[in-house]
Amino acid sequence: MATVELRFSAQPEHVRTARLVAAAVARRAGVDEAVLDEVRLAVGEACSRAVGLHRSHGITTPVRVVLTEEEKAFSIEVGDGVLGPGGGAGAPEAREEASSGDLQESDAEDEDEMGLAVISGLVDDVEVTSGDDGGVIRMSWPTTTAVALP
Repeated sequence: MATVELRFSAQPEHVRTARLVAAAVARRAGVDEAVLDEVRLAVGEACSRAVGLHRSHGITTPVRVVLTEEEKAFSIEVGDGVLGPGGGAGAPEAREEASSGDLQESDAEDEDEMGLAVISGLVDDVEVTSGDDGGVIRMSWPTTTAVALP
């Protein structure tokens, strides 16, 4: 099982690098060429989301991306540093009516929900968790070695 780990400061300009690395590692792992655009888009969305969460919560720790080549699958985990329930990768908690001072926070939560919806539309196997170490979006794709030949 080969693993590549990438950590980068929460700056939007680093998202492109993460997308390029993810596509290169996915190709090497045997992910079908037709799926590589989905890998790039999903990783870009997950990393952009993590960067936004770090910046909006004032978190200075790096965004973490772990790319793992397994026997029959290729997986990517994008971790943010937002701790506990209601933050991080987990779905936002139910919120009360927003006052005018809460509009910016409400917009950020709407963006967060939209990012998760886009990722869910691009990736069949996606898992979103949040815990004491922050949030994680785990995505996986089958490799061509996992596809049964007729």
